[in-house]
Amino acid sequence: MQTFKFFATCPKGVEDMLVNECEQLGLKEIKQQVAGIAFEGGIEDAYKLCLWSRLASRILLRLSNFPAKDYDDLYEGVKQIDWLSHFTVDNGFAIDCFAAHDVMTNSHFATLRIKDAIVDRFMEKENARPDVVRENPDIRVNVYIGQSETMVYLDLSGAPMHQRGYRQKTGLAPLKESLAAAILLRSKWPKFAEQGLPLCDPMCGSGTLLIEAAYIAANMAPGILKKHYGFLAWKQHDEDCWQGLLNDARKGVKDKSVMPVIVGSDNSKNVLDVARDNIEAAGFSDCITLYEQDVSDVIPGLPETPGLLVTNPPYGQRLGQVEQLKNVYYRLGQSLKDNYAGWDAAVFTSSPELARFIGLRSHHKNTLYNGALKCILHQYHMRVYDEASRAGSITENKQADNVSPGDKKLDNKISSLDVRHESADMFENRLKKNFKHLRKWARKNDISCYRVYDADIPQYSMAIDIYENWVHVQEYAAPKTIDSATAFHRINAAIPILASVLEIDPNHVVLKTRKIQSGAEQYEKQDDKKRSLVVHEHGLKFKVNLYDYLDTGLFLDHRNARKLIYKYSDGRSFLNLFAYTGTATVYAAAGGARSTTTVDMSNTYLEWAKENLKLNKFTSRSHQFIQADCTQWLWDASRAGHSYQLIFLDPPTFSNSKKMTQTFDVTRDHVELINLTMKLLEEEGMLIFSCNAKKFKLDLAQLTDYFIQDITALTVSEDFKKKPKHKCWCISKQQIDALKL
Repeated sequence: MQTFKFFATCPKGVEDMLVNECEQLGLKEIKQQVAGIAFEGGIEDAYKLCLWSRLASRILLRLSNFPAKDYDDLYEGVKQIDWLSHFTVDNGFAIDCFAAHDVMTNSHFATLRIKDAIVDRFMEKENARPDVVRENPDIRVNVYIGQSETMVYLDLSGAPMHQRGYRQKTGLAPLKESLAAAILLRSKWPKFAEQGLPLCDPMCGSGTLLIEAAYIAANMAPGILKKHYGFLAWKQHDEDCWQGLLNDARKGVKDKSVMPVIVGSDNSKNVLDVARDNIEAAGFSDCITLYEQDVSDVIPGLPETPGLLVTNPPYGQRLGQVEQLKNVYYRLGQSLKDNYAGWDAAVFTSSPELARFIGLRSHHKNTLYNGALKCILHQYHMRVYDEASRAGSITENKQADNVSPGDKKLDNKISSLDVRHESADMFENRLKKNFKHLRKWARKNDISCYRVYDADIPQYSMAIDIYENWVHVQEYAAPKTIDSATAFHRINAAIPILASVLEIDPNHVVLKTRKIQSGAEQYEKQDDKKRSLVVHEHGLKFKVNLYDYLDTGLFLDHRNARKLIYKYSDGRSFLNLFAYTGTATVYAAAGGARSTTTVDMSNTYLEWAKENLKLNKFTSRSHQFIQADCTQWLWDASRAGHSYQLIFLDPPTFSNSKKMTQTFDVTRDHVELINLTMKLLEEEGMLIFSCNAKKFKLDLAQLTDYFIQDITALTVSEDFKKKPKHKCWCISKQQIDALKL
């Protein structure tokens, strides 16, 4: 039997498992290296690995190795290889080149020299040349240019081995099949499967973990569905050997009637449809069951015998996404505690911060790489809770290992979270008191959206707003002296309390973390659910979005300012600057404004404003929408001679949008902004200026040309009296008694 030298590539972190896999397949002379393993053997050994490896990325046959100090040496070394013994001029080929060399630093130029060497060899021997084919080549050549040695390989695997052939579609961030297999092997799934124990994934996405688990449980070769391999066009390919291995693999597949229970769920119907297509293509429709539900719900169909829960939650690469995902990880942790006693669990994530919000101590952690992204597989033995544990004493059904002192310290913090915090009763009582008073006030004043709690109890530092049958909770960022995970768990533990007190479905509670925004953060989406609902205020309709942005689209604290605009707008021309979603414009139109002009820099918010006017059937041409930097637009409008009788000016505290020529700071720039705005105000008109900056003071010394009245008390409504969020002034050219409006 002819012996060859091979190299099997794999992601960092799985080399030891790949060695074990090779040993189980009977391979010899195995040497573990970084991102792969080297081995020697016959071509049958390489075929076995192509067919059976769940972890390898590519299987490479070494053709030659030689020193090369420059591109000329590279050309000569490649040309010396007997390429005609490996493929023909009728085969299209491609080259993958990787260079780690002081002189040959240009991989593209090196690839051209390698191509020339191969083609020239064919031209000299047969006076004909094969073509380079970028997509689906018959032959793929891999060249690694090292400082002391260049190695040339023939890629026997062809397409990357993680492409099993069953994936019809993918979700937003699919796991590679080989990475999913690595997660399952690290989590000891083969042992669970041998004992017939169940597996579930409560955030299954496109189903990759479920399918790979079924492959393992069924003893199904991961390459059995793959149509193309790199060795099929190789002139030395042994078809009889390959077909024999395929037949043995097909015979070795277990009867699916004895498969363990494998169940997945996700909260997206569209994603589950993708998973079903993939599962059907893999041939496991009868073995894997899917449910549409939230991560916090118990997955139906699981046997009483505990098994393995394994999942790959979203990581959140943007700040806003991370803040939103804290609640997802928290609910996963709560579900593990409440519904999976005695189970083992494995959670794969790139975010150590998010993993802390699961609220459990992992007994083991493994580092794996999702592409270049370093990720951790957190493994848990789920505790069995009894009445004593609920009082603070917790027992484990398995002995945890690899526990550091730091982990024990964190475990003590986490354990304390299972006990209702002593301040929870204070929070519940305060919320009941506020709700009883404000619900009566809201009904009497035709208000369905209002603030019912604003950090009244220091331990529960959050703002709670009711939006009809939804609740929007903004957790204020915890001080640095308080552990963020502890604070977050306390807030989340309060959600069932507030849902009960406010008589709201817990699934209608939306939690966000509010903190000081800087740079591009203030413009980032919090999520991408694109969920919106219509709420009512004083007989008007408004679209709000509780998920996707930090603010919802309706500033509740400006409610009375909007009423003031309604009262004063009849027959007048109205200008809304920094208009956001145009809620003030809706009030002006409802109040009988002759015309309205809505100006904002964001096209998203302007479209939202148009929707709000359309909801209230204000669709005439007298309502104008302008996308512009408000400061620049004021200059242009002044030069054009525009004028208005009523203006609402509610600028941001700070802005450094790329659409602006310079930054805006309300403390620094408000005098210039007001002066510019007053140029557009008619003699008998009124400017309502509002500011939400905490320490803002109107510079009266530089605004002596106008009549200015502080109307903050008039514009702060009942639900914000304890903690007003804005200050407001009426500014005019003639004296107006704004308090009588």
